[in-house]
Amino acid sequence: MNRLWIGIGALVVTLGALALAMVLGSASFDFRRYRDHEGRLRKVMLEAPTADRLTQGLKDEGTALVAAPVTPEERERVAAEYGGPKRAEVRVKAARYAQMRVYHASDMIYFVYFDEGGVMRDFTCVSG
Repeated sequence: MNRLWIGIGALVVTLGALALAMVLGSASFDFRRYRDHEGRLRKVMLEAPTADRLTQGLKDEGTALVAAPVTPEERERVAAEYGGPKRAEVRVKAARYAQMRVYHASDMIYFVYFDEGGVMRDFTCVSG
């Protein structure tokens, strides 16, 4: 009987350690993924690209333009559709800037904000 409990205990500890390793691995992958995408956009933002130049550059790399909402209603719809857990941040930044464009980059959605002159000023990354 004791051997049975020891075996069950060992199985529980092993499964618990495996589950913990999977959770930590997934969390670190998500952290790295966000960091890589945000680093990419920060680097691009230093070049102060225009909306058209950024769109063409991203298109050349295989990142598709999803939306370029103009009206507040369109921005709200796009934020609700693609904003996920960062929907509130997207709404606040979209209201602050003159233009917003949305791109789908493999596993991430980029919300990019432009000033009145069409120059990139901010962004938000949302897991796609």
